[in-house]
Amino acid sequence: MRSEEQKIIYLQDYKPSDYLIPKTEMWVDFTPDRTRITTDLYVERQDGAEEGAPLELDGEQLELVSIAIGDEVLGAGQYELSESGLKLLDPPKSFVLSTVVDVEPEKNKSLEGLYRSSGNWCTQCEAEGFRRITYFLDRPDVMSVFTVKMVADKDLAPVLLSNGNPVDSGEMSNNRHFAEWHDPHPKPSYLFAMVAGKLDKISENFTTKSGKKVDLNIYAEPGKAELCRYAMDALIRSMKWDEERFGCEYDLDVFNIVAVSDFNAGAMENKGLNIFNDKYVLADPATATDQDYALIERIIAHEYFHNYTGNRVTCRDWFQLCLKEGLTVFRDQEFSSDERFRDVERIDDVKGLRQSQFIEDSGPLAHPPRPSQYEQIDNFYTTTVYEKGAEVVRMLMTLLGKETFHKGVDLYLDRHDGEAATIEQFVKCFEDVSKRDLSQFQKWYTQAGRPQVSYSTAYDAESKQFTLKLSQEVPATPGDSEKSPMVLPIKFGLVSNNGDDLGWDSVEGAEVNDDLIVLDKEEATIVFHGVSSAPVVSLFREFSAPVTVQTQATLEEDLHRARLDGDPFNRWESLQSAVLNIVSPSMALDGPELDVDNLEQVAVALSQTLDSQDMSPSFKALSLRLPGYQDYAQRVGVNIDPDRIKRIKHEVDRLVADKLRGQLVTLYSSLHLPDTYEPDATQSGLRSLRNQSLAMLATLYDKQIFEMVDAHYRDAQNMTDRQAALSIMCANAPAQAEALLDHFKENYADPMTVFDKWLSLSASIDDDRTLDRIQSLMADERFSLETPNRVYALFGSFTQGNPTQFAREDGAGFDLIADIIMQIDKFNPQVAGRFAVAFRVWKNYESKRREAAHTALERIKQAENISPNLSEMVNKTLEG
Repeated sequence: MRSEEQKIIYLQDYKPSDYLIPKTEMWVDFTPDRTRITTDLYVERQDGAEEGAPLELDGEQLELVSIAIGDEVLGAGQYELSESGLKLLDPPKSFVLSTVVDVEPEKNKSLEGLYRSSGNWCTQCEAEGFRRITYFLDRPDVMSVFTVKMVADKDLAPVLLSNGNPVDSGEMSNNRHFAEWHDPHPKPSYLFAMVAGKLDKISENFTTKSGKKVDLNIYAEPGKAELCRYAMDALIRSMKWDEERFGCEYDLDVFNIVAVSDFNAGAMENKGLNIFNDKYVLADPATATDQDYALIERIIAHEYFHNYTGNRVTCRDWFQLCLKEGLTVFRDQEFSSDERFRDVERIDDVKGLRQSQFIEDSGPLAHPPRPSQYEQIDNFYTTTVYEKGAEVVRMLMTLLGKETFHKGVDLYLDRHDGEAATIEQFVKCFEDVSKRDLSQFQKWYTQAGRPQVSYSTAYDAESKQFTLKLSQEVPATPGDSEKSPMVLPIKFGLVSNNGDDLGWDSVEGAEVNDDLIVLDKEEATIVFHGVSSAPVVSLFREFSAPVTVQTQATLEEDLHRARLDGDPFNRWESLQSAVLNIVSPSMALDGPELDVDNLEQVAVALSQTLDSQDMSPSFKALSLRLPGYQDYAQRVGVNIDPDRIKRIKHEVDRLVADKLRGQLVTLYSSLHLPDTYEPDATQSGLRSLRNQSLAMLATLYDKQIFEMVDAHYRDAQNMTDRQAALSIMCANAPAQAEALLDHFKENYADPMTVFDKWLSLSASIDDDRTLDRIQSLMADERFSLETPNRVYALFGSFTQGNPTQFAREDGAGFDLIADIIMQIDKFNPQVAGRFAVAFRVWKNYESKRREAAHTALERIKQAENISPNLSEMVNKTLEG
């Protein structure tokens, strides 16, 4: 148990550093057991700072060998050394501080700072990892021009990489060599990177719009380089798209990506040297699914786009994290939408937002995209900062229009190029180009939670007047009960009986521009004059604001939109809404019997969607995915019984599948794909529809259908189809799934990316043997708690994809994860803190599960020497 008081960092306490470090020179000597790092910091005291103010440099897990200012070696009384840093007591105004430190990368299992994995040296510095490499002002607003000279044994590390451009390299004595890198762009320390080791590569080049040739390289562990071809293709497409859409031209001579197998996150946007978890780089049809390819494409783009929105303009402090992440997620979403089917990408993005960020928004860990305080910044790499941050940027574009929005982005990148900026400065750029006051809109960045919107409608045929009443309320969140109305851009349409959008002669009661209503008050009554017939209102088209609509539409309204709405998102949304409205009441404790008759009407509407010539196969596949466990659990809200939800969900899926059986069999049998696999949107959509048809048929628990699934697995020519068959068996026929999983492991799970798929699928099986199965999986010789990808694959699948076993009534699932979290926390607090999120809905369970989860959380809280990361997460989860 942590006895000391945890330090809270507040945004209001921000003050600029007294010192800046405009230039940094480093000499890094890699040896197997230790790495020696010699650093020269060119330090300048800022004007206005007190003369003689101490310089407090961050530093952790460093062994100081020597320290000097210029030629003077410092002695006792001139500096103070602690576990958290180095303090110079009376430094001059301008000087060069030289330090020599030793670090032990081989022992660094936290994967922060400099660490060694699979024989290669690698760094991860965001958020505060650079302090584990050398002493520095490890904060985003201190930007420096870095020059790095790296030295290593040629056999151990033939490849030596850092940020920027290569400027020199050569041979040394004793089989050693060096490489020198210079980054001309000032950057904060969190964007620093080094890689040294044995790596293969593929290379291409890209010519920018101004005619500059850029060398592109993707490095991977030996034997894996050819699996990087799709990632390279995605990179080139990203570079071209960013020039065309945002006018951002790459600014160095070389762009390098390194794929490593041990990495806490997905990837890191270090200037000119992106380091990736190899899960998001390596792919071929035999090992990667269509979804893997799409993720690779998006994450490659995301990290490249950071070159401007994150690197050229960075964040002033960590409270502004969503400034770079939300904007860049928005950009990668737009890229994917342009590369694939925009309507399907939007639906997928919203599904992800609701299944993660909405839960965060409604629970003990709720926070605004820009928080006002934190204990550990590692715990704020959340879906609120990233995905909700992207939604806020998207609302800006919706509110201002695409042309004005792009002028605002252009101004932001120009005005703050080379600076560390704030949310206020970002929003000010849009105010300046639009001449619109956005002070109320800015609450989206500073106010936690999401609006709950209610509406009602009325139509007067005689006066041809349609009235829409809207209201919003933002529920209280932990520590914040007083909420203000938000600015809601509501894209809408008035859908007629034939599906056309009706027009109007005039409107009053709110700001209405074409298809956009702007609601900025608690309520508004909007009157449309001259509406020719009674419409069905279609609100929040394209999911134009991240809200929850409280008003439950009638089944007739939902089905009308599902058949006729001109907005694909709301067509999909209305089918989902119809099912949730019908089924959710039955899932509550002591809820009513399932309304089978109304479900049959939904099946008819779904059948019409499948027959439609206007909808893509991808859209039809999404429509066939009826609401999942998380969707129902959020609707039920409190006293959740996972077993009841699962049982009724299976009944719903079976009833709808039974009504569509003939159509689904025809779809599955008639969809034929080319012999040559391509991961593009067209082929992916066809595979998705075929596999989803089979998945729905499997809910009928029919022997012949399971034989079809088995044959689908045996005949599969790619990992997408093979994994789909396994997933179907795991969800519906555990006994048969185990045999297929054994075959899969024996024949396909050699690369670790496929081994992780085997772990995830195995952990998803819901039966009496689940916990024993997980213990067996942990005992596999290739599994390690020290490797984040193994942990995410196994326990991420268990906590997120197997809710009935994780939230068992006897508490055994909670106990298992509590034990795992405490074990991981001893060497990787960042991963441990992230896994504690699994308990964030503990108060929503029914009483027995709620008590069991509470006991598990208290056990973590009382454990000896838990990390600050884990302590913060557990305390907030318990208190919220």
